[in-house]
Amino acid sequence: MKVGFIGTGNIGTPMALQLMNNGFDLFVNDINFASAEILINQGAKWVGSPKDLSEKVDVISVCLPGPIEVKEVVFGENGIINNIKPGTIFIDHTTNSIEVIKDIAKKLNDIGVDVLDAPVSGGVEGAKTRDLTLLVGGDLNIFNKARPVLDAMGKTVLHIGPIGSGNICKLMHNCANFSLSLATIQCLSVAVKAGLDPAVVIEVFQKSALGRNFDLQVRLPETLFKGDFEPRFSLKLANKDLNLAIDLANSLGVNFSMAETCQIDMFEAMKKGWADKDSSIFLTMQEEKAGVLLRQNINQK
Repeated sequence: MKVGFIGTGNIGTPMALQLMNNGFDLFVNDINFASAEILINQGAKWVGSPKDLSEKVDVISVCLPGPIEVKEVVFGENGIINNIKPGTIFIDHTTNSIEVIKDIAKKLNDIGVDVLDAPVSGGVEGAKTRDLTLLVGGDLNIFNKARPVLDAMGKTVLHIGPIGSGNICKLMHNCANFSLSLATIQCLSVAVKAGLDPAVVIEVFQKSALGRNFDLQVRLPETLFKGDFEPRFSLKLANKDLNLAIDLANSLGVNFSMAETCQIDMFEAMKKGWADKDSSIFLTMQEEKAGVLLRQNINQK
């Protein structure tokens, strides 16, 4: 199986090296030739354009900065759509727009090319050690056909659902991570402004429920995800703690926007008479606004 790799940047290069380490015949292209020299020096074959690369390979993987670059590689004057062979599998590892990857899939499918979106989680460090998680959207049969290529690059390869599903998961994962980071830093900043040693507060966070990711790993699967709101830690106590924390932040003049957003939904849940239910019940306010339920047979997966 011949593989083409387009986008030999910080993550793309170590991903492509993993393909070579697993015995794949590799063809590479990038807008910057110098970025591919490490791969070329180890035996990869340079091809001058995506268009020319597309006729030489069975699988094309791309790892690019964003939607604009992917569209250029696919639809541009020297894009793969002008020369790609029917039966080729196109795998997009870019964190991409859902609309863009669906449009690419439709237009490539029309000429007999199969498409997967497979953004990755684990960063440069994970790419270098093959400790990546690949979140793959697309037809299951095509996923299975491409599995040797995917497995070569990542330790964990998950089929998420139809095309675009990989990027939905990646975008929401990253957004959750960014939001949690901001909430964490806002809380740390209050504690430090209140006079505590930053190193001590960080250690407390690391060694307590937050640092062990207790909510996602234990509490939410046992409460919200099952719809079981028998109290473990009651809403009235959580609401008391949140309000005291906000009072402290306000007294110190520290921006506490993430907690204040949380306070709005917690207040609504308290008004519904849920004070003695598990504190996680306030999260159903988001479910109500979004029109979704997060109940599923998680333990069966």
